[in-house]
Amino acid sequence: MNSFHEVWENVSIYCRSRIHEVAYNTWIQTLQPVELKNSIVTVRAKSDYQKLIVESHYLELLSDGFEEIFGFPITVQITVGETEPQKQNTLLDETENKYTFDNFVVGSSNKFAHAASLAVAKDPGHAYNPFFIYGSPGLGKTHLLNAIRNEIKKNNPNMTVVYTQGESFMNEILEAINNVSTVDFREKYRKADVLFIDDIQFIAGKEATQVEFFNTFEALYRDNKQIIVTSDRLPKDIKSLDERIRGRLEMGLMADIQQPDFETRVLIIRKKAQALNFHIPDIVVQFIANQLKNNIRQLEGIVNKLYAYHNLGEEPTLSGASTLINEIKKDDMPEPITIDQIIENVGSAFDVTPADICSGKQNAEIANARHIAIYIARQVTGLPLKTIGKGFGRNHATVSASLKKVESDIKRNTRIKATIEDIIKNITAK
Repeated sequence: MNSFHEVWENVSIYCRSRIHEVAYNTWIQTLQPVELKNSIVTVRAKSDYQKLIVESHYLELLSDGFEEIFGFPITVQITVGETEPQKQNTLLDETENKYTFDNFVVGSSNKFAHAASLAVAKDPGHAYNPFFIYGSPGLGKTHLLNAIRNEIKKNNPNMTVVYTQGESFMNEILEAINNVSTVDFREKYRKADVLFIDDIQFIAGKEATQVEFFNTFEALYRDNKQIIVTSDRLPKDIKSLDERIRGRLEMGLMADIQQPDFETRVLIIRKKAQALNFHIPDIVVQFIANQLKNNIRQLEGIVNKLYAYHNLGEEPTLSGASTLINEIKKDDMPEPITIDQIIENVGSAFDVTPADICSGKQNAEIANARHIAIYIARQVTGLPLKTIGKGFGRNHATVSASLKKVESDIKRNTRIKATIEDIIKNITAK
C-alpha cells in the first residue's frame, strides 16, 4: 500500500463484504481515517453515538480488516470530532477521482446506463433530468455517479456540485431542524447546479426528510439544474416513498444496471489487473469469472488479494484462486440477522436511539418504534417470543401484545405497512 488512505479503502471493502449494506452505510462508511502509529490505528467518528455503536459492534471487524491487510494485529481506537477540512477534502478527492468513464468496464448489463450517464455528464440539466440509476449493490452505480461528477467538474469547473447519500441527507436535515439551521441546509442544496443523491431508498418513510427533498427537487428542476439519483430498486418498489417524489423520479430517465455477463466479468478482472501492472493467466481469469458472477467488488477484491500474494512471491494459479474464491463465497453467505441490528435500523428509521427502544420509556414515538422493532424481529428472525423479549428487555406477554398491535395497525394503515416493508428490505438487502 502506498498510503494510509489506500489501507483504509481496502479495510472498508473488507468490512463492506462482511456486514449488511445498511449497517456499512450507517456506521462504517462515514468514519474518517486519522493516523497509523505504532500498530495503533485512529479513526474518527462524527458523533459520540456513532463512536458508541462502532465500539460496541464493529471494533473487532475493523481490527480484523487491518490485520488482514497488514498481516499482524492492529489496535483500533475511535475518536470523535470534526475532520480537518483540508485533510478530509484530500481524502475525498483521492477516492472520487479514481472513478472515471475511462476505467468503467462497459458490457451488455450496463451499456444503457453508461451511455445515458455520458450524455448527462456532457449536458447537465438538459440531456436527461432527473436521471435515476438502479441496481443491486456492488454493480457500479456509485462508480457511474462519480464518473459523471468528475466529468462535469472537468468540463464545467464553475458549476456547484453537491454529492450526498440518502442517509446523510436525512441526518443533515434532522440536525438542521434540531439546531434551527434549515436556512443553511437549503442554501447548500438549492444553490447546487448538479445534485447527486446515492441510495435514495433510505429517505423513504421519513416525513420531514421527504418534504425537504421534494421541495429541493422542485426548486432545482424549475431552474434546469441536474438531479441524479441512485437506488437499489425502482421508485415504485420503494413502498413508503412519498407519491410526489415517486412521480418526479419516474418522469425522468431510469436506467438499470444488471449483473455482468461472463465477457464483462473477464474484462473487469483484466482491467483491474492491468491497473496494477499485474499479469493473471487467461485460464485463471476465466475461472474467476465463472465462479464469481454477482458482484463487481468481489471480482476486484480477488484481484487485489492475488496481487498481494504475488508481491510475496506467489504467482496466480487455479489452486490459489480457488482457495480465495471459497473464502469469498463463505464470507458472502448472509449472517443471521440479529435483534441488535433490527433495533439499530428501526431506531434510524424513526429517529430514536436503540437505548430508548429497549428502555421503559412509553412516549408515543418510542413505543411505536419499539412495537415495530419487535414485529420485524419476529418476521425476520423467526425467533421464539421469549427470546425476542429478552432482546428488548420485555416478557413474552409484552412481545405478544406488540405483535398484535402492529398486525392491527398494518391492516388499518397502508403507510405503516409500507414503512415496515422498506425497513425489512433495507435490513435484509446485501
